[in-house]
Amino acid sequence: MQEKIQLTKEGYEALQAELRDLIDNQREENKIQLVEARNQGDLSENADYDAARARQAEIEGRILEIEHMLNNAQIIEEKKRGKKIGLGSTVTIKRLDTGEKFTYMITGTTEANPLENKISNVSPLGEALIGQEKGAVVTVKCKKEYQVEIL
Repeated sequence: MQEKIQLTKEGYEALQAELRDLIDNQREENKIQLVEARNQGDLSENADYDAARARQAEIEGRILEIEHMLNNAQIIEEKKRGKKIGLGSTVTIKRLDTGEKFTYMITGTTEANPLENKISNVSPLGEALIGQEKGAVVTVKCKKEYQVEIL
């Protein structure tokens, strides 16, 4: 049995859009590049042809990867308000050592992107927050442990 890939509805839709772009646009553009490179003559020393073939491999690999994720996706509902933190929850925390406040959405590993304030449920912070409630103080276990309060 395949392990389910946990995605938010937004993440699932983003993957669908990326797949459509890869198939409808990027794959077609790459076909044109391959034809143009072939028309240049000798393929053994044709850098444009080599680059187009490498790009073709990247596109096809990403298509397969996305199709696998979508076929094995389990949509997690974003939790607006709830007692316990889980996948899809948006959480505001305060680091007790610095007093800084941060807001994160807990996602599956596929969607995690710290630059967008999306953290994985298996990251040290994500693991510490899962199952907790507002007001709890938890220890984040990493190289240099720290505590956060769930606001």
